[in-house]
Amino acid sequence: MSENAAGSNHLAGETSPYLLQHAHNPVEWYPWCDEALALAARADRPILLSIGYSACHWCHVMAHESFEDPATAALMNRLFVNIKVDREERPDLDKIYQLAHQMLARRSGGWPLTMFLAPVSLVPFFGGTYFPPLPRYGMPAFSEILERVAAFYREHRTDLEAQNAELMTAFASLGTRAPADHAATLEPSVLDMARHQLGHSFDPGQGGFGQAPKFPHPPNIARLLRHWAATRQDGRPDEQALHMAVFTLEKIARGGIYDHLGGGFCRYSVDGLWMIPHFEKMLYDNAQLLPLYAEAWRAIGTPLFRRTALETADWVMREMQAPAGGYYSALDADSEGEEGKFYVWSRDEIRARLDAAEYEVFAPRFGLDREANFEGHWHLRVTSTVTEIARARGESEQSVRRTLDAARAKLRTVREARVRPGCDDKILTAWNALMIRGMAIAARLLEEPRLLDSAERALAFLRDHVWTDGRLLATWRDGRAHLRAYLDDYAFLLDALLELLQARWRNEDLEFAMQLAEALLTRFEDREDGGFFFTAHDHETLIHRPKPFGDDALPAGNAVAARALGRLGHLLGETRYLDAAERTLRAAWPQLAELPYAHNTMLDALEEYLRPPPLALIRAGAEEGREWLRVARSTGEAALLAFAIPDDAGELPGVLGTRRAGDRGAVAYVCRGTSCSAPAGNPQELLARLREPD
Repeated sequence: MSENAAGSNHLAGETSPYLLQHAHNPVEWYPWCDEALALAARADRPILLSIGYSACHWCHVMAHESFEDPATAALMNRLFVNIKVDREERPDLDKIYQLAHQMLARRSGGWPLTMFLAPVSLVPFFGGTYFPPLPRYGMPAFSEILERVAAFYREHRTDLEAQNAELMTAFASLGTRAPADHAATLEPSVLDMARHQLGHSFDPGQGGFGQAPKFPHPPNIARLLRHWAATRQDGRPDEQALHMAVFTLEKIARGGIYDHLGGGFCRYSVDGLWMIPHFEKMLYDNAQLLPLYAEAWRAIGTPLFRRTALETADWVMREMQAPAGGYYSALDADSEGEEGKFYVWSRDEIRARLDAAEYEVFAPRFGLDREANFEGHWHLRVTSTVTEIARARGESEQSVRRTLDAARAKLRTVREARVRPGCDDKILTAWNALMIRGMAIAARLLEEPRLLDSAERALAFLRDHVWTDGRLLATWRDGRAHLRAYLDDYAFLLDALLELLQARWRNEDLEFAMQLAEALLTRFEDREDGGFFFTAHDHETLIHRPKPFGDDALPAGNAVAARALGRLGHLLGETRYLDAAERTLRAAWPQLAELPYAHNTMLDALEEYLRPPPLALIRAGAEEGREWLRVARSTGEAALLAFAIPDDAGELPGVLGTRRAGDRGAVAYVCRGTSCSAPAGNPQELLARLREPD
C-alpha cells in the first residue's frame, strides 16, 4: 500500500465516502486488505473491525466521541489492528459478522458494528454495536471494553480457541450446504401460511408489521398485493390482504417517514405512528417502495398512491441521479451535526414564509395546529385530510389542493437554502439495479416515459462503468470501479432488465440479460446442492460463505435470481434457466416451509414456478406494438408478462426466433409455462387468449 498522506491513515486512497470520513482520524485505520490482515497475524494483535455506512447517525456519534479522540485512538492503535468497512461496499463481510454478533450476543446487531477478531483465523470472539465513551445506557465505556478485550485475548487463549471452534461449528450448521431435496413436493400451501403470518403481525391501527421501530418491509406489502391479485384471478379475492397492503401504504405516505416537501422515504420510523423517522434516505428503500405505490394505484386507483410514486421518482431524478446517469446511494440523517435539522420547522418560520390563506390550510394539514413533535420543532406529517379541511373552510377540495401545492413549493424552496445532509455519492450496482427496476415498473404502470428514460440512463452507466470483461463490479465513485460484484448485483440487474424489456424492447438489453444469467450459473451457482452463493466462486475465502434465501432490508438474491431465471427461461424456452430456478426453490424449501413470511420474495418465485404467469409476446411495428400492449394490460392481470418486440428486431435467440410477425402484419403469441396458444392476429383475439382459463 502506498505511503499515507500527511495526517491521514490508510483509508485516504479509498472511494467510499464512509471510509473517507475516517481517513483523518487519529486511529490507524486500514480498509479490509491483505496488508492489515498480515499485520495482525505478524504482530499477534486482535483485529478491531468497525462496520458502518455514511448515512448512519450512530456511526457518526461513535466517530466523534471515540475515533476522533486522541486518547481512545492511541489505545486502539496500541492494542489492535483497526479495520474500517463500508457495509454497502462489502455486504459479504457485513452479513458474516452481523450473524456472528447475533450468535455471540444472542441479539440482533446493527450499525456501527464493532467486532473483535482473532488474527489469522479472523473468527470473532467479542462484539457489540455502539459503545459510549463513558459508562451509560447500561454499557461500559469504550476504553474499558478495549482494555478488557485485549486482556482476554492475551490471557485466555484456550478459552478463546474453544469459543471460536464453537462459533465455526455454528456457522457450519446453518445448512448452507444442505442439498436440494429433489423428491420434495413444492406446495402452494406456504403461500397461504405466509398470508396468515402476515395477518398475525399486521398492525390494524397504524398499518405495517410489528411495533416501533416500524420499517416499511416492502416484500411483505408486495406479497400481500400478489396474494390478493392471485385470489382475485381465481374469483375469490382476499380483500383483507388488499386492505393490509394499501392501508400500510396509505399510513406510510401520510406519515413523517415520507418527505412531504421533497418526495421520497426515510429508512424507518422510530415510533409506532410512522411520525418521526430516522432521517436517512436510502436508495434501496425508495427503489422498493416506488413500484409498490405504482402497483397499488393501478390496482385500486387511489390518487394518493400515484402522487406519492411520482413525487418519489421526481426526488430520485432530481437529487439522486448523477449527471452521468447512475443513482447515488443515500442522503445522511444529519446536517450541521444534528439529526433531522434539514427537515424540521418552527411554526414561526412557516408562518413567515406563507401568506395567511396558505398557512390556514397548511397548518391543519401537516400538524402545525398541534404540539411540536420533534425536540420543540415540527416534522411534517398529514394530520387532516383535504376533505376535512375543505369542509371546514367551505372550499372545494380542488382549491385546497392548489393552495397546499403552492405552500409546499414555497417551503421546499426555503428548505433548499439550508445546509443539506451529506450525500453518499458512490454508485452501487445492486441498488442501482433495484431503482432501474422500480423506475421501469412505475414508468409502465403510470405511463410516464421520463421515468423509463431515467432507468435507461442508469443502465447505460452501469454497462459503461461496472461491466468489464464479462463480469460486474460492485461499486463506482470518482471514475473508479472496484470490488467484484455479489449475487445481488447480478440477480437484481437481470430482474431489472426483464422489467425494462416489458417497458421498451431493445435487443441489446436481452443480450445483456442473457450474459448476466450465464454469469450467475457460472460464477455463483451451488452446482451440487442448488441455489446461489452470495459471493462468486473466485471470491476471497472468508470464514463463512452465505447462501441467503430470506429477505432482509433487500430482497433475497437467491429469490430474485430464481424469479428472474424462471421468467427468462420461459421467454427464451431455455431449460437451463428453468432448471436452475427450480433447484434454487428446492434448496430454499426447508427454510421456506418453516417460516414462509420471512421469505416473501422467494414465495413470489415459487408462485410463478407453480403457476407460470401468462406471457404475451407481440410482434408489430413500434406504434402498433404499444397499442397491443395497452390492450393486453387492460385485462388487469397483475402477473402478466408482456413484451412488444418490433417486427424489425432482427435475429433473436431461443424460441423468440420462431415468434415472427405474420404475413399480414402484427401478431401476438400467448404462453403459460411451456404451453402456447395459436397466434392472435388482432388485439381482440389477443384479449380473448389472455382471458382463457389456465
